[in-house]
Amino acid sequence: MSVPSFPDYRTELWHGARDSLPMLLGAAPFGLIFGTLAASSGLSVPATMAMSLFVYAGSSQFIAVSLLAGGAGLAVIILTTFVVNLRHALYSATFLPYVAGLAQRWRIPLAFWLTDETFAVVQHRYSEEDASPNKHWYYLGSCLAMYSNWCIWSLAGALLGHSVPGLDQLGLEFAMAATFTGIVVPILKNRPMVAAALAAAVVALAARDLPYKLGLMLAALAGVLVGLWLESREKTK
Repeated sequence: MSVPSFPDYRTELWHGARDSLPMLLGAAPFGLIFGTLAASSGLSVPATMAMSLFVYAGSSQFIAVSLLAGGAGLAVIILTTFVVNLRHALYSATFLPYVAGLAQRWRIPLAFWLTDETFAVVQHRYSEEDASPNKHWYYLGSCLAMYSNWCIWSLAGALLGHSVPGLDQLGLEFAMAATFTGIVVPILKNRPMVAAALAAAVVALAARDLPYKLGLMLAALAGVLVGLWLESREKTK
């Protein structure tokens, strides 16, 4: 009986980074804009880089910088960014069956580096039916590529912030939304998935004016409930 052959850890690591390339291209202008926005808000280059290195949460970093510039209190900043990042609980729950057996030295950094973009890339690999024991290396490859890309472009933006006025007004952040949409849409392969995405989109638009970005959590909750409801109906048919 032949033993199945799986990609070794180096191959998985490289493939994870390689498959994240579309996300790297989309994140580049997003990171650049964050750096310029942080600079125009009064953050120094070291402070901007500290946020990217130790917070590493794109949308929350934008919100935190905006709140800091507006003179918001620490409690408001913490609460708002916490609500925005709650969506990562859904990502973590999805990946838990795949990483539960890993040692903490793996789970802690992988949890820190988990982003929307890495989730979109890595979930494709985990959904493949091969029993490779090295899929977490693929996950790591995507994480390292996205993390280094974000930090590099944050630094570039911070350095350019005062020398290129208005860079954050060019609309470059559209590249990130377009890239992520292009990755996510192909996985919407059945009615529950499509309905969940539509429900989340409708609620996000309707609740966009709620304070502290609560609309994001309502949208995520609506998507989950609609998806689960339709899946349960299909199973009972």
